[in-house]
Amino acid sequence: MNIPLTLIGLKLGYKTTNKNEKAMEDCGALWQEYMGGFVPNKIPNKINGNTYAVYFEYDGDHTDPYSYFIGCPVEDGTEVPDGLDSITIPAQNYEVVTAKGKMPDCVAEAWRDIWQRDIDRAYGYDFEIYRGNMDWNNAEVEIYLSVKQ
Repeated sequence: MNIPLTLIGLKLGYKTTNKNEKAMEDCGALWQEYMGGFVPNKIPNKINGNTYAVYFEYDGDHTDPYSYFIGCPVEDGTEVPDGLDSITIPAQNYEVVTAKGKMPDCVAEAWRDIWQRDIDRAYGYDFEIYRGNMDWNNAEVEIYLSVKQ
């Protein structure tokens, strides 16, 4: 994977939190806006058909507020269309966890497992990769966790 990696898509307009299932609601609404607005079709110079969901700007750990973004990887220097946002995932060290099963339950279950594990997380830019031709009833989603060196 080429890191740093620039993405164009939609950023949640405020920080969300995992408390009281708030993130599930907020992130789910952003996914609906992203897919319902055919945002991937508006993104120029895509490197591939994958979609990334990015967790970043953590106020602390996974129990604290953080920012959320959904988008596609693009070629360097791509101009951001009106109404869309851009972020760059910096070079970091990662631990990769793979969620397998029915969407979106398998990803939620993987995160619950991650929160229970003893992973030396950096809380930098964490992200999920959704492959373009994914079977949502039998999905495989890679979750990249930024970890300390």
